[in-house]
Amino acid sequence: MARLDRVEPGEVQQVVTRLIQEKGFLVKVFEALQEGVIGLDAQGTIEFVNRAACKMFGLDAEGSVGELLSKQVRGLDWDELGKPGRTISRDLEVFYPENRYLNFYLSPIESDEFPDQTLGYVMLIRDLTRTRAEAEETLESERLNALTLLAAGVAHEIGNPLNSLDIHMQLLERKLRKLPPGERKPLEEHVETARAEVQRLDGILKQFLHAVRPTAPKRERVDLHGIMRDALRLLEPELESRHVAVELDLEDRMPSMQLDGGQFQQVFYNLIRNGYQALSGKGGRITIRTRANDYEAVVSIEDNGTGISPEHMGSMFEPYRTTKSSGTGLGLLIVRRIVREHGGEISLESEEGSGTRVVIHLPRGERGARLLGAPEGEPVIDLD
Repeated sequence: MARLDRVEPGEVQQVVTRLIQEKGFLVKVFEALQEGVIGLDAQGTIEFVNRAACKMFGLDAEGSVGELLSKQVRGLDWDELGKPGRTISRDLEVFYPENRYLNFYLSPIESDEFPDQTLGYVMLIRDLTRTRAEAEETLESERLNALTLLAAGVAHEIGNPLNSLDIHMQLLERKLRKLPPGERKPLEEHVETARAEVQRLDGILKQFLHAVRPTAPKRERVDLHGIMRDALRLLEPELESRHVAVELDLEDRMPSMQLDGGQFQQVFYNLIRNGYQALSGKGGRITIRTRANDYEAVVSIEDNGTGISPEHMGSMFEPYRTTKSSGTGLGLLIVRRIVREHGGEISLESEEGSGTRVVIHLPRGERGARLLGAPEGEPVIDLD
C-alpha cells in the first residue's frame, strides 16, 4: 500500500473507505461464528469481543471493551497467560451465566517487522458442554455393557450353586420331619435361617440382572394410579409394621398411559420402599402426588426421612452406590432405566435431615410430537 502522505486527498478517502468496509465485513464474519472470539492487546486489554464470547462468559460487548480480560473473566490470570511467544490451549469450567465447559485457545499476534514484539493476542473459545455430555453418555453405555458381560458370568457362577443349595435345603427339611420333635426344632431353625439367606442372595442376583439386562417394555394402555395402588398393597404389611403413613394427592382425571405395567409396579415398589427405609422412628410419612397436562404425567414420591448428604447426591444413580448398610445400590439404577426406556426423565431432590423427593416425568405421547398438542379424544379414567 502506498504511503498516505504521498497520495492525493481523494485517494486517501478511498483507502479509508475501503479499510472501514473491510473491518465491517470481518466484524460480521466474527459475529456469525458460533465460537467465541476475543481480541486483546499486549497487556491483556479487550479490544474486540464477538456475540458468542459474550454469551459464554456473560459479558457486555460495549462495557467489556477497554477492560482487562482478567477482570472480566474470573479465573484467568493474565500474568500467567500473556507470556510472549507462548500459545495456550486450556479447558475451563464457568458457572455464570450458565454452567458450561469451555476450551480456549490463546495465540499471540507477532509483528512482521519485529519478530520479538507481540502486538496482541487472539482468543478462540469453544463450548464443549454438549461434547462432554455425549462423552459421559458413551462412558455410561460402556460401563453398562461391561456390567452386562459380568451379569452373564454372575448368573452362571452364583445362580447355579444357589439353586443347588435350595434343593439340598428341601431335602434336609424332608429328613428333619422324620426326627422326634425335640431334636427337630433347633435344626429346623438353622435350616430356615439358611433358606432365608439363600432366598436373599437369589433376590440380589435377580435385581442385579434386571439392572444390567432390562427387558424391552411391553406397552399397553394402563391405569397409572391402579399400578401405584398395587405396589402399595404389596408393601402394606411392612408400612403398617413401621407405622408409616401414606398420603395420596392424586390427579382427579389422570389419563391412561402407554406403559409396561409390570415394570412401573417395580418402579413404584422400589421408590416407596426406599422412602420408608429412610424414615427413622414413628411419625414417618410418604406423600405421593400425581399431576397431568396435555404433554406429560408427573409423579412425585416424597418422604420426611433423613435425606441425602450433598456428597452422596451426585452418585445416587451409579451402580452399587447406596446410603443403606444392607442395600445393593441397584434400585435407583433400575428405576431410571425403566423410566428412560419409556421416554421419561427422573429427578432427585433432597435436603439432609428434611427428606427426599423423587419426581418422574412421563410423556403422554412421542417426544417429537410434544409441540403439536395432545391428540383429540384422549381417553381418561375417572378414579373418583
